[in-house]
Amino acid sequence: MTTFWQKPAPWHCPAWLWWSGVIGLVFYATFQVLWQDVGKIGESLTAFLGLVVVLRYGHGLRNSTAFWLLLAALVVQVISWGLGYLHHPQWVPGDPKPDRLAKLFIFIGVAWWLGGSTRNTLVIWSLALVAFIIATFVHGGIDDWIQGLQGTRVGFGIRNNQHASMLYGVALLGIVIFGRRFVHPGRLIIWRLVLWLALLLLCLTALMIGQTRAVWGGVTLALLIAAIGWGGWKVSHSGGKAIIKPLMIGLMALVIVGAIASAVFGKTLLQRATAEHQVIEQVLEGNLDSVPYSSVGIRIHSWVAASQWISERPLVGWGPDARGLVIDHTPWLPAMVKDNFGHLHNFFIEIWVAYGLLGVALIAALAFWVGRCAWLAWRGGILPGDMALFAGSFFIYWMLVNQVESYLSFWTGVYVHNLVIGGLVTHYWRWKLSSFRSQAYK
Repeated sequence: MTTFWQKPAPWHCPAWLWWSGVIGLVFYATFQVLWQDVGKIGESLTAFLGLVVVLRYGHGLRNSTAFWLLLAALVVQVISWGLGYLHHPQWVPGDPKPDRLAKLFIFIGVAWWLGGSTRNTLVIWSLALVAFIIATFVHGGIDDWIQGLQGTRVGFGIRNNQHASMLYGVALLGIVIFGRRFVHPGRLIIWRLVLWLALLLLCLTALMIGQTRAVWGGVTLALLIAAIGWGGWKVSHSGGKAIIKPLMIGLMALVIVGAIASAVFGKTLLQRATAEHQVIEQVLEGNLDSVPYSSVGIRIHSWVAASQWISERPLVGWGPDARGLVIDHTPWLPAMVKDNFGHLHNFFIEIWVAYGLLGVALIAALAFWVGRCAWLAWRGGILPGDMALFAGSFFIYWMLVNQVESYLSFWTGVYVHNLVIGGLVTHYWRWKLSSFRSQAYK
């Protein structure tokens, strides 16, 4: 099994613990979408064993900022819950539900079991990709694909229409940015190229029939900024001529993809893109009271309602059930919204209304720390360039899509978050341990 999984020297723990955690991680990555009952077992093993082993055997990592942020998350939730219990006990649950924020730190276990290895990280990400694609055929069935190609919006049986699209958006970012790994010169290059093109076509098709505008915008913006970033780096290191060929290939591919998408999905694209332009115009003009309760309108009205609740308790929020309180106890929201929605379609607003500015500061600190981890690991030569580029594009995409849908409040978003962040942090920990050992020998 060592040929499948690498264990770098600094990762010390008993063999039985190591392989138990690795198997748990493989189960988590492979089955969380495909077969969730098994995936949850893997999630528990990954998280619990990872936390225990890092604290026990992770010499040089026990003081990692990740653990302080996890402790801060628990404290913030207890403070919000405790003060809420004093202020509005009728709306506060019997416990602070610490998993609401703690689940965002499962990446600690993921990072440990990945062992600081790029190969292990790519194996886990690849397993997650393949299993997710299989799941869209298993849960949704081939009928979903057929109906989607005929113009019906489908979600492939994964929670709802938006969540499958979000997952395919992440998949597309990875397939494009890691494309060079598929088509590098060597054995079976033709077959690897065919596989890459098939995956690319599949993801593009899924995004079209998923019809989620925020995902379309997020993927487009993320890839555009990634291309600009890569081009700027290439020019600064190799000169302007180095990007001429990739630029021409990219433009040709963009024209071909655009032509095919327009021919096959032109009507769908036009309908989705222009469906609520009048609503958006009303929002931009400030006519919020006249905004109808359409897809965009429901979001706008729920955010306005949340802002009213936030203004009353801006620092500590209303506790773990706050998003439901906003929907259920805002008198002017119509019954249609109360009966059909239980969240606010914006993760960051949900954090603010639940845990106040303390919660927002925690999420901001986590994002900053992860970004710094990726930067240091890349500058230290541990995180490969394409992974660093993926990290940047994923951050842009993730920030945008979570502005209009609360992905991180649901298991699908938590799953993506922990696998991606764990893959970045494991490289940072490897860099940190190598630096630690270098200092020890000086």
